[in-house]
Amino acid sequence: MSRIGKKPVALPKGVTAEIKGQTIEVKGPKGTRTFTATDDVDLVLEEGSVAVKPRGTSKRARQQWGMTRSMVENLTVGVSEGFKKELEIQGVGYRAQMQGKTLKLALGYSHDVNFETPEGVTITAPKQTEIVVEGIDQQLVGQVAANIREWRRPEPYKGKGIRYKGEFVFRKEGKKK
Repeated sequence: MSRIGKKPVALPKGVTAEIKGQTIEVKGPKGTRTFTATDDVDLVLEEGSVAVKPRGTSKRARQQWGMTRSMVENLTVGVSEGFKKELEIQGVGYRAQMQGKTLKLALGYSHDVNFETPEGVTITAPKQTEIVVEGIDQQLVGQVAANIREWRRPEPYKGKGIRYKGEFVFRKEGKKK
């Protein structure tokens, strides 16, 4: 039994869901998102909530049960509240600033890194050492934040680089004489 799959997904105020076959479309104040479930599960629209039911007892049906419920919940959270990833930059001379739809990063390279903002995501730089990635698609927001972080991951000796807000970087001791 999937403990996650058993719980129905409550639809917050201002969010509507529409099921056509195996596809669910969720509309909310921030936008519209769709998800197509596999044939191993059934999507049922109940009063004010969406329930996911497995079509059998096979291992794949039970796996898809919990995963589909999580995906539907992420759709509802995305269209109602949205998702947000915050990054912070540490290091002397490391800076970030927005120029139109391009994030300009000075990360100690001989050139500035220009990161184009993809469709469906908004990037802001409230301070020179902070980057905020927001959007309604959790996977896209996380992937864009990871792509930005990839330009200069935090190194273990001085801790310089781009890290997620609140991320712990394991520090190493330098060479001993």
